[in-house]
Amino acid sequence: MPIASRAPAYPTRLRIASTLLVLSAACSADSAGIMSPTITTTDSTASNPPVTQAPGATGSASAPNVMAGAIFWADPSSSARSTADAWRITRPADAAQMDKIASQGTARWIGNWNADVRADVNAAVSTITGAGAFPVLVAYNIPQRDCGGFSGSNNISVQGYRDWITAFANGIGARRAAVILEPDALAGMDCLSAPDQQVRTDLLRYAVQTLVAKGSVSVYLDAGNPRWKTAATMAQRLVSAGIAQAQGFSLNVSNFYLTSENTAYGAQVSGLVGGKHFVIDTGRNGLGPATDAAWCNPDGRAIGARPTTATGNALVDAYLWIKTPGESDGTCNGAPAAGTWMPEYALGLSQRG
Repeated sequence: MPIASRAPAYPTRLRIASTLLVLSAACSADSAGIMSPTITTTDSTASNPPVTQAPGATGSASAPNVMAGAIFWADPSSSARSTADAWRITRPADAAQMDKIASQGTARWIGNWNADVRADVNAAVSTITGAGAFPVLVAYNIPQRDCGGFSGSNNISVQGYRDWITAFANGIGARRAAVILEPDALAGMDCLSAPDQQVRTDLLRYAVQTLVAKGSVSVYLDAGNPRWKTAATMAQRLVSAGIAQAQGFSLNVSNFYLTSENTAYGAQVSGLVGGKHFVIDTGRNGLGPATDAAWCNPDGRAIGARPTTATGNALVDAYLWIKTPGESDGTCNGAPAAGTWMPEYALGLSQRG
């Protein structure tokens, strides 16, 4: 059974205050939201998954939270902030609701829309750290991204990606940052041939090694969501992609599943990959998924837990807003292209959260 695309297409602008940097973010605009399929798993291990640790997995449940106490940067020039300010006089109640989004820090997506990835990453990290905040970036440019879905069309070669991720890492340099690595790349790779799946995991392993080699970069390999792949399958894929060297993995990027469901699933995956930590995208999961588990601009959703490292769970390093609430998931449900800012949709998310 085919899986619907969960990744966003071309994201909208991501503006970094006091710079001329304009970043577009895939299904997340300000953060990048990628939406993952909402269907149940179809892999062969779905029933009776093994409980043994995946070969090659290393880590420790007692490992430190590298983001403990971090402050996440809220862009003063974000679409949410601009909308709230524009409504302040004529729509004061709505402006106050929009402030709920504008006041929160979101991840910065970097992809094929960045003409100079090293310079753009450097500018973003400089601006964020200069404000006393902790940079959370999303690397989103893997070859055959989104398998031709809303967030595809990046047309990068294998060597081109190696060069791209190297430039990304060099843009961060020796500074501290967290990188959410390639949302959907592992969970959504069933559309690829076996050789291309191997290429993908090899490239992700290279990306992990390249980023971690900088010394202060914490990498979270994306692991989809609780209803995409079984914990056993995802653990095997994470191991193949180099989770042993990463800080951990990310869950629920651009999706709507409840934090409790993600936490339970994450604990299962963590147990199979040596106790690795994880982060959860809570930007739009305040009421959980829609009745039909729709992932593309579903009605009636709400913002969730605000970005924080105070999760109350030793394995969960942070609740993050990886996809900016209010940015389109794609041209579905009457919405514009992925990453486009939708003020009225954002308002509804805020009112319900």
